[in-house]
Amino acid sequence: MSRNFKSDNVSAVSDPIMAAIIAANAGSAAAYGGDDLTQKLQSVASEVFGREVAVFPVTTGTAANALALSQLVPPYGAVYCHEAAHIVTDECGAPEFFTGGAKMIGLPAADGKITPAQVADAVEFALDMGVHHVKPAAVSLSQATEWGTVYTLHEVSALAAAAGKRGLPVHMDGARFANALAHLGCTAAEATWRSGVDVLSLGATKNGALCAEAVVFFEPERARDFERRRKQSGHLWSKLRFVSAQLLAYFADGLWLDNARHANAMASALARGLREIAGASLLQSVDANELFVALPEAVVVSLESQGFGFYRWPLCACPAGVAIRLVTSYATTPAQVQEFLAAARSAARG
Repeated sequence: MSRNFKSDNVSAVSDPIMAAIIAANAGSAAAYGGDDLTQKLQSVASEVFGREVAVFPVTTGTAANALALSQLVPPYGAVYCHEAAHIVTDECGAPEFFTGGAKMIGLPAADGKITPAQVADAVEFALDMGVHHVKPAAVSLSQATEWGTVYTLHEVSALAAAAGKRGLPVHMDGARFANALAHLGCTAAEATWRSGVDVLSLGATKNGALCAEAVVFFEPERARDFERRRKQSGHLWSKLRFVSAQLLAYFADGLWLDNARHANAMASALARGLREIAGASLLQSVDANELFVALPEAVVVSLESQGFGFYRWPLCACPAGVAIRLVTSYATTPAQVQEFLAAARSAARG
């Protein structure tokens, strides 16, 4: 039985998605996105989001974020985001590289959610500094956030309004967008363009795909020449049908939301059990499929010695104990959750 709660990236490929890859392997097809599956993806994505969109499959979240921002932001621009956003901490400078030098400016927020006031203050500071400071150019939101919390529709709309007032487009890092959508219980349209989002980096890999992400432009005119950016970055697969097939299967019959609901439910079950363990304290609300909990050092060491996989999370301040991050996925089972909780309870009793 798997004891790995390090990430949703550790899970196997969801069966329907693997079946779609195998089906796409039959015969030959036009290369570089000229195949029927990639063409179909354009119409399917437009149906999912309730309007005509321009969608570009890529194979990593880093590529999706970096290329999306490079379309929005000049080399002398500033991207306002949370200080723990992936574009700041986990992408090896790719956003800066592909934008040609733009600066990611991280804003602090204990729950992972930046506010309109923070954006307004940052922009005013930049304008006061004039040519000596990078030019305000975009706002980027992680949905769900790096702390496992989810922006409400009102919060997204308010941020988008603050950004729009200052002429800044809004990018959403949706590596766990399906998990956020499952939590919100709304449509994909309501969670994105209807709330003022201009470009979405849509993640599927963490939610059952093999290697499938996409950049989604809600105003296709914003995507002018984007296909050349994708090509230049090395993310225009010659056999792009194998990426598109994954995304089509992801959307088919609501698989993406089913997978996300299950992952979220497993995280909620973990949270309920951890609340009952002596010395444990949850450090954030558990909105999606990540949770952060403080446990006594002895409990953490015991869990590690038993082969449970998770990350110690020193960036997460806690009053006592050791902060760890646990992530569930579509493949996490109730039995795996209960096994972890039983081990934690036993260790807490000493």
